[in-house]
Amino acid sequence: MNLSRRDLLQSGLAVGAVASLSAVGLGSAAYADPLLRSGTAAARLAPTGTTLERTLLRGPAGADGYVHVAVGPGEPHTVRTDLGAPAGSGRAERRRGLLAFAHLTDIHVVDAQSPMRLEWLDRFDDQDEPGDLETGLTSSAYRPHEMLSAHVAEAMVRAINSVGVGPVTGIPLDFALQTGDNSDNAQLNEVRWNIDLLGGGATVTPDSGDLGRWEGVADSERLHYDVHYWHPEGNPPLSQVDQARRLHGFPVVKGLLNAARRPFTAQGLDMPWYSAFGNHDGLVQGNFPPATLGVGLNAVATGGLKLISPPLGVSLADLVRSLRLDYLGLLRSLALTPMVRTVTADPDRRILGRSEVVEEHFTTTGLPVGHGFTEENRATGTAHYSFDRGGIRFIVLDTVNQNGNSNGSLDQAQFEWLGAQLAASRDRLVIISSHHTSDTMDNPLVATGGEVAPRVLGPEVVTLLLENPQVIAWINGHTHTNQVWARRRDGLPGGFWEINTASHADFPQQSRLVEIVDNRDGTLSLFTTMLDHDGPAAYGGRIQDPVSLAGLARELSANDWQERENDRRGSVGARNVELLIMAPALA
Repeated sequence: MNLSRRDLLQSGLAVGAVASLSAVGLGSAAYADPLLRSGTAAARLAPTGTTLERTLLRGPAGADGYVHVAVGPGEPHTVRTDLGAPAGSGRAERRRGLLAFAHLTDIHVVDAQSPMRLEWLDRFDDQDEPGDLETGLTSSAYRPHEMLSAHVAEAMVRAINSVGVGPVTGIPLDFALQTGDNSDNAQLNEVRWNIDLLGGGATVTPDSGDLGRWEGVADSERLHYDVHYWHPEGNPPLSQVDQARRLHGFPVVKGLLNAARRPFTAQGLDMPWYSAFGNHDGLVQGNFPPATLGVGLNAVATGGLKLISPPLGVSLADLVRSLRLDYLGLLRSLALTPMVRTVTADPDRRILGRSEVVEEHFTTTGLPVGHGFTEENRATGTAHYSFDRGGIRFIVLDTVNQNGNSNGSLDQAQFEWLGAQLAASRDRLVIISSHHTSDTMDNPLVATGGEVAPRVLGPEVVTLLLENPQVIAWINGHTHTNQVWARRRDGLPGGFWEINTASHADFPQQSRLVEIVDNRDGTLSLFTTMLDHDGPAAYGGRIQDPVSLAGLARELSANDWQERENDRRGSVGARNVELLIMAPALA
């Protein structure tokens, strides 16, 4: 049998852990969990491959603003004591690792050729119009690199596998946690690509419709050519150069559209992985409830007409109204114009409801089967659950408001379930996870499905969590930006850390490694370390394999003209950090 470097390292750590399975005191309780592994932070065992070793940054801009990705120095952990726990001297020599895992979020695996893609909305942001303030529809409806989303996911899986251990404690990564927006448009093919990418072993073909050619906004088909999109193969003869090249310095990359559609075998995570539900997994374009858009919705998604450009002289409000009421009728009315193109129909573009998304997770090559979703979820059509790893309870919330809008909230039944879960978990540390942050759980809509009780918003959830000192962290996504907040109890010591991780969709395309350690001085530390995917910093013109394509995707994302002013890397205190918290007294 051939053993990899990672296999050898894990085997050695596992032997060392046998001697350390004695109880680890946390407040008034002790742990003797057989899954607990020990490590010391006195010497980092695995900075290689993480941002402790090197960082990837936007390089200097050329005259047209286009940048290449630059390699910067590694970034050490910043110590944060916002919750009042002291950073005791000598803790690095005393500490023992309790658990290490990977957090990846907002992968947004996209079927970039789907008729239900609403790329035409994006130009309203380009024009500095206010857009649809109710839904935020125009924001990032199109990204020039979105045909490479599956390749970014594959490169991230390989990076997580390559590192394999917590870089501070050296203990093996126990599992991966995916916190929603795993797909982009709630389509069957997108959901399957995500599951197969993380599960591994399957052939992933990031293509739809006609498998022999590209049928979307990025090709250079003359009749439907639109300068608002990047056309990597170049412009048709006698046509204007697209705005991405003319205004923003984007390159010509011959052969990219064929390379992006090429099948590849997914490596898959070398560990169990768990999933949460995001607004793009449950709502069309992350905003529209499938039920409210009627039967015409799937007729558009699986059908043969795709809107490329909005009709001249039609307002954004009118277009959004047509989208809500009769998008299929709009497409048919424009079918003989250059604004609509004929594409190959594909039943695998069918829009899924929440119960169908949950069900797909039970067809998998990865572990555990269901990826956290339970038989109760299957029976009730819900998507919240809990699981235990290494003596720590993880409570996974479904914060998607099925009534619409990209931001989230909880229904009353789930809020009551959360309270019961917390009451039953007073003997162990608890980590909450969800797609939305507490600040973006501000969606009170109650409109469909017979729901009449008021929705529960973020502040009420925070209050409940602060009443339960065993809660040490809430891990989430949605904002596409690295952020960490100290959620403190009013007038009292302590609280919990809210840890928000960047996306795969926007630069810097990162995930986060999380390690929980007992400092053996009455405090715990949560170490978080940012992880870049395996795509090269400079793709060097190579487009022959998914990892090289992921490198190109990172460069393109750094140049997305709507993202150039955004620093989604976050502050130093939101990236590589040591977050101290008093060890709670457990029942």
